[in-house]
Amino acid sequence: MDAFNKQRAEKRVLSTTFEEEPIEMVLGYKDVRRTAKDWKTFSSDGAFQVPIPSEAEYRSVRQLPIETNPDEHSEYRKIVEPFFKRPLNPAFIGAIEDLISEMVDEACNTDSVEIVSEFALPLQSIALSHLINMPQKEADIWIKWGTNVFLDGGDVAIRKGADLEQYLHDRIDNPGEGENIFKALNEATYQDRLLTKEEKLGFMNLVFAGGRDTIIHSVSSIIHYFSQHPEKLAQLDDDKSVIIATEELFRAFSPITQIGRVCPVDTDLHGVNVPAGNRVSLCWASANFDPNVFETPEEVNLERKPNQHIAFGSGVHNCLGAAHARLLMRTLVKILQQKKVAIEVISADPHTETNPQFTREVGFDKLLVKMQKSQ
Repeated sequence: MDAFNKQRAEKRVLSTTFEEEPIEMVLGYKDVRRTAKDWKTFSSDGAFQVPIPSEAEYRSVRQLPIETNPDEHSEYRKIVEPFFKRPLNPAFIGAIEDLISEMVDEACNTDSVEIVSEFALPLQSIALSHLINMPQKEADIWIKWGTNVFLDGGDVAIRKGADLEQYLHDRIDNPGEGENIFKALNEATYQDRLLTKEEKLGFMNLVFAGGRDTIIHSVSSIIHYFSQHPEKLAQLDDDKSVIIATEELFRAFSPITQIGRVCPVDTDLHGVNVPAGNRVSLCWASANFDPNVFETPEEVNLERKPNQHIAFGSGVHNCLGAAHARLLMRTLVKILQQKKVAIEVISADPHTETNPQFTREVGFDKLLVKMQKSQ
């Protein structure tokens, strides 16, 4: 489960490459948090700086607000925060509970369900339509983009990126009815002026591409985990236990491995020289298994507390969609427990990230299961 145990024990920085780009990976929990906080030395400012590998070939705009530094980041973030606070609203919570309950019932009424494409992807897309206040029928379009937009690389990612940007152009020009996020961006101001078209595209590119595979990997990982540990699911008998357990599942499965920062000047990174203009990696997945912070980190302890994991990042760039992701996963776990769903894996194809220095399994490319209520 911990892809960086050996490397983290030997040194604080792992020197590697991604698509021939040299990148130094920061591995320890305290080092990662310290690096995330020092935005002047390790900057997010500029297009295509944050994702590793870079998405420069697949999109034409800077993603907002993630590819900015304070104070610019804070001002941009305020524009869309009202939508990302909706998961705290009781009516929104009820809508998500109804959605997941219905999807679990449907899965239990079939002989088998492929979790990634038939459950997690529709769940992510339909829940997103609730979050940004768009008609649910729009989710049918988003589902066609698959589990990710850019991560396939090559011609596939170029085509998906072009399809996404064309869709965003169309919706910005014609936002439709209701108080949806496209209409809000058309009316929003930044530094006493209306947003540019590029800025609107930057916001929405992140909304559709940034929190997609992470949600899907989290869903598939959780369902697979409880297929192997049904007794753990049965023990979650109240909301508090579900909340604590879900935070541990986020830590253990860390759906995003890393995120990038660029060094504006030559920088000494724990004894490793990073030339000006080169990037470093904040490795959340390694930090979340640091034994200096987490006792028996390779054990999935659903009663772990405190649990100061950084699966959603650290510092000012803490994931904008964290409340939404938490609501989806908590609700999924709660409903699986309430309905006493038994899960049998028929076949599993883990999603694997490969690199010259590490191999990490995160989520699944395919997960075929049989789900049924045990009473």
